[in-house]
Amino acid sequence: MRAIWKGAIAFGLVNVPVKVYSATEDHDISLHQVHNADGGRIRYQRRCEVCSEIVDYSDIEKAYEDDGRTVILTKEELKSIPAENSHEIEVVQFVPSEQLDPIMFEKSYYLEPDSKSPKAYMLLRRALEDTERVAVVQFALRDKTRLGALRIRDDVLMLQALLWADEVRDASFPALDTSIRISAQEREMSAALVESMASDFEPAQFTDDYQAQLRQLIEAKLEKGDALDTEETFGAEAEGGKGEVIDLMEALKRSLDKKRGGGPAAQETSEDESSEDEPSGPAKRSGRSSSRSSTAKKEAEDSDAETAKSGTARTRSKTAGAAKTSAASKTSTAAKTSAASKTGTASAASTASKTGAGSKTGAASKTSTAAKSTAKTARKGA
Repeated sequence: MRAIWKGAIAFGLVNVPVKVYSATEDHDISLHQVHNADGGRIRYQRRCEVCSEIVDYSDIEKAYEDDGRTVILTKEELKSIPAENSHEIEVVQFVPSEQLDPIMFEKSYYLEPDSKSPKAYMLLRRALEDTERVAVVQFALRDKTRLGALRIRDDVLMLQALLWADEVRDASFPALDTSIRISAQEREMSAALVESMASDFEPAQFTDDYQAQLRQLIEAKLEKGDALDTEETFGAEAEGGKGEVIDLMEALKRSLDKKRGGGPAAQETSEDESSEDEPSGPAKRSGRSSSRSSTAKKEAEDSDAETAKSGTARTRSKTAGAAKTSAASKTSTAAKTSAASKTGTASAASTASKTGAGSKTGAASKTSTAAKSTAKTARKGA
């Protein structure tokens, strides 16, 4: 690394000489503009609007325009500003780190001791460690007076340039003023989704996909020339979302199911796992056996071992089907037996009723005949 600035930290009456290095760097691939007809490089010329001449950079000054009046400021005049000539990083106060809003952070710099003895550097670092605070500083760098935060990173003092308060815009969006009701269930499910995605932040896990694909494109172009098939280079484009608007609760449920490994999509991709977790039952076992059988048939073309697995799955499927048929047959037989029993009972009751009615009818008929015979005999005697 190359030092971009030299100065000293003013820690009360203690002076800490330091060198300043940029703590970050841009990894983006550098591209330039060319003429698409012949590949010629495009150059920008600094041309004067008054005389139409091309002006060298050394002959260019800065200016400020206000109400049609232009004030030219020379390099010497700009360097004469007292703050620009200062090479001091002045500590103005020590504050808790949580009081610094991350939106104010602009750029980070490493500070290296720039003296024969780094004792003053170590003393300031130890003071920040012991008090668990951040030093707020003011300094001038590259034609600008800056506010900064001095803290420790990996045992090295780090200077982070901060934006001034009036450089941070206020956020005012009318849509946020509307009254929105969020149910307790929605809050609970959103909290559960957060917990399912909770993890420790490890920056190394993330990569700049665009720059990696841009490098892939450049290497392919270098190898194959201009006749390049982008689909062959990057693969088929993934199907994007269709912009479907779904219910908030449904979206939360789907997200939780996806993170927990549930839902239709997860069941399709983890049939073997679900077969171990789900309770056994005739219908479910039959469905899983059929699915395994279908899968085994597809894999049978590539592996004899998988063919045996397919046969086992088919046997399980047949066994489950037979068990199901047998259970259904027994149920039907029992139902028929019960119905027949009930029918027989009803028939017997009907027969008995008819028999009883017939008996009563016969008795009544005999009584009536006897009465008629007695009456006839009495008339003859008379």
